[in-house]
Amino acid sequence: MTSQQYTLAKSASISGSSLHTGEKVTLTIHPAPPGHGRKFRRKDLADEPVIEAKIENLKTVERSTTIAEGNVKVHTVEHVLSALAGFGVDNAIIEMDANEPPIGDGSARPFADLIKQAGVVEQGVPRPVFEVREPIHIETKTGSLITIVPDPGFRVSCTQVGPEGRFTQFYSTEITPAIYEKEIAPARTFVFYEDVKPLMDKGLIKGGSLENAVVVRGESVLSKEPLRFRDEFVRHKILDIIGDLSLFGRAIKGHVIAVKPGHGPNTDLARALSKQFTTAMALVPPAVTPKGGDVLDIRDVMKLLPHRYPFLMVDRIVSLEGENKCTGIKSVTINEPFFQGHFPNHPIMPGVLQLEAMAQVGSILLLRMPGYAGKIGYFMSADSVKFRKPVVPGDTLFIEVEMTQRKRAIAKARGRCIVNSEVVSEAEMLFGVVDA
Repeated sequence: MTSQQYTLAKSASISGSSLHTGEKVTLTIHPAPPGHGRKFRRKDLADEPVIEAKIENLKTVERSTTIAEGNVKVHTVEHVLSALAGFGVDNAIIEMDANEPPIGDGSARPFADLIKQAGVVEQGVPRPVFEVREPIHIETKTGSLITIVPDPGFRVSCTQVGPEGRFTQFYSTEITPAIYEKEIAPARTFVFYEDVKPLMDKGLIKGGSLENAVVVRGESVLSKEPLRFRDEFVRHKILDIIGDLSLFGRAIKGHVIAVKPGHGPNTDLARALSKQFTTAMALVPPAVTPKGGDVLDIRDVMKLLPHRYPFLMVDRIVSLEGENKCTGIKSVTINEPFFQGHFPNHPIMPGVLQLEAMAQVGSILLLRMPGYAGKIGYFMSADSVKFRKPVVPGDTLFIEVEMTQRKRAIAKARGRCIVNSEVVSEAEMLFGVVDA
């Protein structure tokens, strides 16, 4: 994925009829400056209002995606947005003289051709990219599932399931401009015959025909031309996913896994990504480390523990509550040696090292007791271990350990690691103290 923002080299136009309203419309794409984003301009209205294609402006998802600001709306934005996102165009003005783009042949290929006609140029400004760090899963009552998990690039794996399981198809691909143009953009929209009348009763698909949609009747496919791909339906679903997720407003590093997707689940995922991004960017108030005799700095920690670089997992002890409870901290930086291989381009702190950090804090509890000075704590076993969220460079682990049972030199303890007030890992541990 390129790290720079892109816009169009020049303006280009296309005309045709819209799908749902059936109106004639001319759409023109224009270059835009860095950081502008993708915005629609309604040339047919007074003052030519502009609507930014962002999730906050999502209005409805009735068989298409509609955005709005106030009373100004733009319908069926997913195909043109999909083409812009698929070709990596970050900044553009999409000008229209109606409230819905032309449907063309029902695919994103007309918009892909338009973008190629205009040309794409680099703007020399870093592209805003959001790297998914923890899975997001969305499930609807109608059986739609959509999940996104960490990935070094942008990939979509999709299963399309029709009524009674008809035309079930699967396709998985990385999304790059070249792949998008060849494998995704040509896939046309489709509709099952039994859904046509309900859509017409709602005043939709007034401009629909076999020239701009594929109709499925029973096991037959009705179309002006043969299917462009054996699995054209699922490829169009991926086309829609790319367009709907573009409302998030940032390039995504993640793997989308969808089963029976639709505009509703797609935009729900875009909204969830926006929420995860906002949470990740929120300023976390720095923890106040108390001062006094109960706080152990790194020198005190190293007097108690025999561990040294690169295996000392405690930077300081910030709280001691009697003899049975202790809190330590570990500042996780990109300089940690384990990040070189776990994993390149996707650094995550190994869970076993979080477990080791809990054991070291537990050992400090034991080694501070009378008669244990100079001994060594041995980690013996761990039960009920759970790793709930990934720990990445920049996080600060707060390691809480509470002794639950002690008999001579053997102790049981319960530990947990916390980042930004959320538990990221936890375990029940057994360890002992032996002579050095």
